[in-house]
Amino acid sequence: MERNSRRRSRNSRHNWNDTTKNKNTAKQNQNRLVQTPENRQELIAKEKAIRDFKARQVICPMCGQPITELSSALADKTTGVPVHFDCVLTALGKNEQLKDNERLTYIGQGRFAVLSFENPRDLRHFKIERIIEWEEHNKALDWRVEMAGLYSHVD
Repeated sequence: MERNSRRRSRNSRHNWNDTTKNKNTAKQNQNRLVQTPENRQELIAKEKAIRDFKARQVICPMCGQPITELSSALADKTTGVPVHFDCVLTALGKNEQLKDNERLTYIGQGRFAVLSFENPRDLRHFKIERIIEWEEHNKALDWRVEMAGLYSHVD
């Protein structure tokens, strides 16, 4: 009988902690949901700024087509304006002389690489032959700064 009472107290202790955590989380969520007139005005202004940003039509200088997903665009090498990722990949593919066992791939931070494969069917084992810097690494672009400012606000 004593053993059962210990189990109950242990179990109830865990349940109490879980209940307390749930209550605290619920209170935090309620605090976030309470909107003052100032908060509502801020939210409306942010939503309008995002709508205005999305409504702008940005044309890719490489192909002349609109860029619908600005978040996946890269910066033009000379002007810094947004260009389609696929346009950059196509341009690099024309400029780079690739061997049969080589591939051009994006490696992040505005850089591409030419990879060589010993076995073209096994894509897990490769060697980086050369890195192509497309974008300047530490250059802050106005259109990216604006986009990050609009979308990174956490309420």
